[in-house]
Amino acid sequence: MMDHSHIHREVANMKRSLFDQGYLDGQFHQLEDLEDDLSPNFVEEVVTLFFRDSSRLIRNAEQALEKTPHDFTKLDGIMYQLKGSSSSIGAVKVRNECSNFRGFCNQGNMEGCLSSFQKLKREHLVLRQKLENYFQMLTQVTPAENV
Repeated sequence: MMDHSHIHREVANMKRSLFDQGYLDGQFHQLEDLEDDLSPNFVEEVVTLFFRDSSRLIRNAEQALEKTPHDFTKLDGIMYQLKGSSSSIGAVKVRNECSNFRGFCNQGNMEGCLSSFQKLKREHLVLRQKLENYFQMLTQVTPAENV
């Protein structure tokens, strides 16, 4: 059996590193504040929905990027949605890359869009892995202890 104070420390350190490394902002804390006994997994559920939704938007962007002529208005709309969705969970790096991408859309700069899109997909994947690890570790701390 693992030492509970050790797990608590690990979970706290993992979460702090997500903020220190600029992956998450205060919006994530606001989601945590909404968790209670009736919805103990609220944050994880919201994050799961975010990744389902954002993955769909990324696929839509990929399809739009493959089409010619390029529809910058459509791409900008997809990134606008993804940026809002990212903001809602405090996903800073993903949100910032959406802003960069939208800037390239406004300039009609396809090379910039493609480069930004690669960064966006990378940041999205890294965030997903980090949050999955975090929630996995959080499950090792029983809900009664996670107060």
